[in-house]
Amino acid sequence: MTVDPERTPVIVAVGQSVSRDSSLGPLELAEAAAADALGAAPALGGAIDSLLVVNMLSGRAGPRPASELAARLGLSPRTAATTTVGGSVPQWLVTRAATEIRKGRSAASLIVGGESLRTRRLRSGGAPHDAEPAAPATPAPDPILGTDRQDLSDEERAAGLYVPVFVYPLFESVLASRAGRDPHAQRVFLGRLLAPLTLVASRGAYSWFPEVRQPEELASPSEDNRLVVEPYTKRMVAFLGSAQGAAIVVSSLAVARRLGLGDDVIFVWSGAGCDDVWYPVARPDLGRSAGAAAAGRAVLRAAGVGIDDVELLDVYSCFPSALQMGAAALGIVPDDGRTLTVTGGLPYFGGPGNDYSTHAIAEIVERLRVGGGGQGSNGRLGLVTAVGWYLTKHAVGLYGTEPPPSGFIPAETAAAQDRIDASALVYASLTESLDQEATVDASTVIYDRLGNPASAPVLATLNDGRRVAATAQLDELGSLAGRWLVGTRIAVRQAADGTPARYRVIAA
Repeated sequence: MTVDPERTPVIVAVGQSVSRDSSLGPLELAEAAAADALGAAPALGGAIDSLLVVNMLSGRAGPRPASELAARLGLSPRTAATTTVGGSVPQWLVTRAATEIRKGRSAASLIVGGESLRTRRLRSGGAPHDAEPAAPATPAPDPILGTDRQDLSDEERAAGLYVPVFVYPLFESVLASRAGRDPHAQRVFLGRLLAPLTLVASRGAYSWFPEVRQPEELASPSEDNRLVVEPYTKRMVAFLGSAQGAAIVVSSLAVARRLGLGDDVIFVWSGAGCDDVWYPVARPDLGRSAGAAAAGRAVLRAAGVGIDDVELLDVYSCFPSALQMGAAALGIVPDDGRTLTVTGGLPYFGGPGNDYSTHAIAEIVERLRVGGGGQGSNGRLGLVTAVGWYLTKHAVGLYGTEPPPSGFIPAETAAAQDRIDASALVYASLTESLDQEATVDASTVIYDRLGNPASAPVLATLNDGRRVAATAQLDELGSLAGRWLVGTRIAVRQAADGTPARYRVIAA
């Protein structure tokens, strides 16, 4: 293959930052990471024509994070923009930047993010991060890249499913039930699955929890490891209180060579994105991610390689169900000898809002550089998966030490997306009366801080074939702790006034 340096996208520089005392805000962390990356060559900043900032959840970031960072860094990019919400955004931005280079529309993009959700609370004695006084009038906000829609249906929200930590355990109940494990047995299994991630995190310079944990430490509920939601303890879920930043510079190979960095680049081989059926209540299989599988297949097919050719992996790990379903979507058996993360994952490396995968890509790049070539004519390969919302939005990227044989390819997933969208199930609306029996498809129990069951949402299939999101009658909660209801028959009632559907168990 003849390489066209002007249209061959590479990662030319990466940077990371951490504020262990949470004293730095998101913009400071992003600035530090970006400065680290731009320090790879004195003239690198002058080559940047796009500065793309991953959506910052911290209210302190303001409406112009990209413009503010450009000013702080002394850059004059043609484009300065931020994004919609989603953990899939960093990988999506890399694929977008690489595509722009391939089309000859860009020479170099700086992709950067930072998050510090605790900083505002620490500085204000506990006030929420969005409780700042109104700012004076400012210029127009940065453009926002990407499309978005309501994250969950009104019906799911009414049933108490309004944050990720309440939704991902539903997927876990399906995986566990198919494996024949009750919640306790699933916790033990997850302790063994997750403990190797802590070993990776213990070796990371930017990890929030650089300590090795044993499986039983992760799986056993205790005073400092409370049971949050069945079957997850606190140490099994993403930690959003970290203060971290990361940056990636995607440029053409020609730019890298002009800057004297051509020998240290990592090639962007392929990238793809695909969504699952948007609302979990409408997904036909709650134990499988069709979107992740479609994106993964597309990336590998476009690159002409198989998953067994990939040496380094970072499978998105906000919750254990995401890690398991992401690995399965790629055809990976969790115990095949490859570690599923290069960072330690969101519970142990840290889960800085939407920006985690920027760190994952940076780590993949650093490890590929350190290891150099090898593994045949394709060199060494690394793959990153990134997830937004509730296993909803997926982005996958493949990176290598050698140029891709067919050049960078943004993989096509339109046909797969059409099939996924067409598979959506009909679900019961809040504005209708219900009095039916149903079979539970997925369940969990949410606990309060004292360890008492607070609610027990389910997704179930009604006798008429529609799905329903429902929550338990309050007098049922005591009998639901430590149980899955998958396959259980329930009676569901709902008034046509927008109140949630309530269920009562009628048969195991």
